[in-house]
Amino acid sequence: MSEILQLLDATVRAAVAEDQAFSDLMPRLMHESQQAPPAVLTMGMTRLGEGIAAAPPNLGCWLAIIAGAWAENGAATFGVDEPVLRALLAVAETSAAFEEAWRSASGAPVPSPVEGAPSQEIVNTVSPYLPDPVGAMLSWFAMEKFALSANTMLSRSPRLRASVTDRDGKAALVGRLAEHCHQMGWVASLLRVLEDERLLVLDRATGRGWTVTIGGIGDNFQLHVLLGGVLLGRSYGMPGDPYPPEVIAWFTDADAPDDPPIIESPWGLHDAHGERVYNEGAPADIPAVAGTRVLVLDPPPYRHTFKAGRKHPMLPGSLTLDGLHLPEDLTGWWPHVKPAAG
Repeated sequence: MSEILQLLDATVRAAVAEDQAFSDLMPRLMHESQQAPPAVLTMGMTRLGEGIAAAPPNLGCWLAIIAGAWAENGAATFGVDEPVLRALLAVAETSAAFEEAWRSASGAPVPSPVEGAPSQEIVNTVSPYLPDPVGAMLSWFAMEKFALSANTMLSRSPRLRASVTDRDGKAALVGRLAEHCHQMGWVASLLRVLEDERLLVLDRATGRGWTVTIGGIGDNFQLHVLLGGVLLGRSYGMPGDPYPPEVIAWFTDADAPDDPPIIESPWGLHDAHGERVYNEGAPADIPAVAGTRVLVLDPPPYRHTFKAGRKHPMLPGSLTLDGLHLPEDLTGWWPHVKPAAG
């Protein structure tokens, strides 16, 4: 145990000091930690987080990769998840500036952050447009590794997902880089995943409603099924055949089959403004009324089918029923709900 933690400390110190020893220490740490139990790896996560926060991006990104690997091997993310996300967002901001500088300076395509490599030529190209051209270039080429780690951290840490502020702004910043590094698109999507969020679900036909709490739901296909899991075929819920347990599991925390079955939803979803809630979107798209996101169940406009499975395979989803509301309980809400637009 102590050997791994001593090696970790030496690796972090080398990264922060930009010591050439890092190139030998980092692969040793990766190799020697492969058989370490999760409890030992967890003990090192805060130290990794300190290194990620202090090291330059070209070295900190490798510490982030180690942190992601340890998390996927069972280590807790506390102490490292927030530093990884902060570093990813900083790299995204600097990379966006690098991209703009490159386009201003050159008619050539932007270097691939995945397949390309740093060079003096790149520095010379962007230096008239950036105060720190070397740092911007290093951030650009660190982007993929930070994105891989951030994907793991956001998938594994409900606390991290719940802590995200300005979701749309951060997702837009990260998402604009997805054309160069597709992993940034996954991070952008995860940044918009709500955690411990209450929804008011209304049935237009009966006037009844339910309060539910959601977490880890990556898209509205998943929302359809998890809503069905708590409402369909229940005396307090909605008419219809309940989904089999394995279907609920595929949208909660189990892998769907390689040839995913086709699932059907009995509802069309609208928001309180009468606008359709599209399946490809996320619960974060549902607007709030008086501070609460409102979802309205309507008959589907057509047969509504989709493949089983979650958008983010590492991310477990949840939806819990908090309470039933009778029509007389909701008289103050319905005046704010517009008819379905289509």
